[in-house]
Amino acid sequence: MRAPEQILTAEQMQAAEQRLIDGGTTVESLMETAGAGAAEYVYRACGTRSVTVLCGPGNNGGDGYVIARHLQTRGVEVQVVAPLDPATDAAKAARAAWGGNPVESASGAVFVDCLFGTGLGRPLDDDLLGLLHELADAHEYRIAVDLPSGVDSDSGELLNDTLPEYDCTIALGAWKFSHWLMPAMDQMGTRKLVDIGVEAVSSAAHLSRAPQLTAPPRDAHKYSRGLLCVIAGDMPGASVLAASAARHGGAGYVKILAAEDSQYFTAPHDVVIERGSLYDLVSDRRIDAFLIGPGLGLSDQARARLDWVLACDIPTVCDADALTLLEPSMIEGRDCPIIATPHAGELDRLANAFEATGMDRVEMISELAEDIEGVLVAKGPDTLIGSAGSAPVIMPPAPSWLSTAGTGDILAGLIASRLATGVYSRKAAEQGCWLHREAARIAAPAFSADQLVEAVPAAYSAFL
Repeated sequence: MRAPEQILTAEQMQAAEQRLIDGGTTVESLMETAGAGAAEYVYRACGTRSVTVLCGPGNNGGDGYVIARHLQTRGVEVQVVAPLDPATDAAKAARAAWGGNPVESASGAVFVDCLFGTGLGRPLDDDLLGLLHELADAHEYRIAVDLPSGVDSDSGELLNDTLPEYDCTIALGAWKFSHWLMPAMDQMGTRKLVDIGVEAVSSAAHLSRAPQLTAPPRDAHKYSRGLLCVIAGDMPGASVLAASAARHGGAGYVKILAAEDSQYFTAPHDVVIERGSLYDLVSDRRIDAFLIGPGLGLSDQARARLDWVLACDIPTVCDADALTLLEPSMIEGRDCPIIATPHAGELDRLANAFEATGMDRVEMISELAEDIEGVLVAKGPDTLIGSAGSAPVIMPPAPSWLSTAGTGDILAGLIASRLATGVYSRKAAEQGCWLHREAARIAAPAFSADQLVEAVPAAYSAFL
């Protein structure tokens, strides 16, 4: 993992900076590097338009003084608002090097927020919050340095009820969780990263990288590419939708397994529907992966199907109703991985079932991944992937047009298809999410679930 892709907690970031200092780098030189890099991004955004920098008392404020100085050397008209005097030696030195006189308020073209950065754990007081809003409203373009002031670095929560929205956020040294977690993520606009020399942290979470997929080998056939079985339930339309997506996700053979007495339904011509007792249907030793949950239902029969599938000990994706029915006893003794794909409500139900409550979302996802000894994809406007024995992975944001019925079934089908091809479980989860995201980008706005499926082949092509 390259260091620029890592996502650090406030504690990890502080430790990483301390390692640089212990190695001979001064706080002042780190501040100079960070401020100069941020100033470059500000200059690209504003050119010679007027800039107002809001500086706080800590080192984030010190970064602001460095930004102001570098912009002034380029001929930019800069004003600094500093409601609190510098409180650290590095910030005091940065203000002295800037050499100007702060003003009480200002208006102009570009507002740069350097009030507070990583590590803030309390709401802004009324005076500071009022000043922040006043300055944001008085400028055409807004930039936050490190983080928007008033954001919790680790959770992505807004510490105040109302905070300004920004056009750009410039992360310093490494990404923080709030750069990629809601609701803070929605406040930040375009995100940029300034490298200050922070090395890779072995235990750090990271931002998922786009996959490099390949064409099947010359001697491939439908079974060598992977046989995926989708278990139908009380509402077979969802399983058909998942299977329709799965047939474009890389697996060579996708079939739907349905009970003998299930209602009649149709599927695309290249998706086989087999009916009969589940015992007979899942005895095929060529099966590489299962998908169970979409349209499964919550009946005793549905529970029995889930119990039976998990007892087969074949790589399995559990989605939708399967996550409501899943209990710790069902996965005892399994060796093959499970990939669970809950939305927010299903995540809470899983946490209750596996006694993983009382922790923040990132901790909960990691804990549940360990509990199921597999992979957990917490899907939503921000998607996190937890994996047993590994740090979390965060997906880049996907188009908000995915907020429509059926897209979760499609994601489950794509992940299951990748799992059936034989890639390991976390990689299958990431690849499925990337295909889902790219298909949404390619599909026309206000797409339906069927139109999203139609965009999957073009999405796959984008990663070849």
